[in-house]
Amino acid sequence: MSKKRVLLVNPNSNEATTQMMCRLAQAELPEFEVVGATAAGGPRMIVEETALRQSRRYVVAAALRVLQEDAGIAGLMVAAYGDPGRDILEDLLDIPVVGIGRASILAASAGGRTFGIATSTPGLVPPINAMVESARGSARFVGVCVTRSEPTVLAADPERQFEELRDAVQECVGKGAEAVIIGGGPLSETARRLAELGIGVIVEPVPSACALLRKELMS
Repeated sequence: MSKKRVLLVNPNSNEATTQMMCRLAQAELPEFEVVGATAAGGPRMIVEETALRQSRRYVVAAALRVLQEDAGIAGLMVAAYGDPGRDILEDLLDIPVVGIGRASILAASAGGRTFGIATSTPGLVPPINAMVESARGSARFVGVCVTRSEPTVLAADPERQFEELRDAVQECVGKGAEAVIIGGGPLSETARRLAELGIGVIVEPVPSACALLRKELMS
């Protein structure tokens, strides 16, 4: 019997990032087959609010294109922090739809934990704050801590990205965070490295979304 398929949609128009996140999701969901779709338009890396809003239409188009061709998709994941298009797809589709942003907030705040978000995209802080509010996590939220360098600079320098996100994690912990989310789909590999440091509880968005999607698919 073939496995049920899960569709991961990358709102960043970067195929390499899609493949990286699909590999991570596949490791988290061995009982499913993870397939990826990449936004056909917009920036290779979403770093500010206007691009996040504009990406919604590309996410919806990419998802619907795959779903029209593949009736075996059982669930869908929006894999950019800010969850662009998740709400539209939830209304349109009769399969579970999760976003890595909301899923990570639910995971980080589980059990009443205080949490913070470390990210390389200061231009996305307002929609991140709004997402925390909509997930009803603001009472336990210590805030967003950002890296010093531009996100595109860090994307081209993995070691610098790791070091600056480590500092942002430590800043969140210093503010009282019991768990720290690494806020960004393209930051997934760095998030995994940070989880090995033992600074605090690191919450990785893609695995968080995988866990939530599995729960919804099995319910």
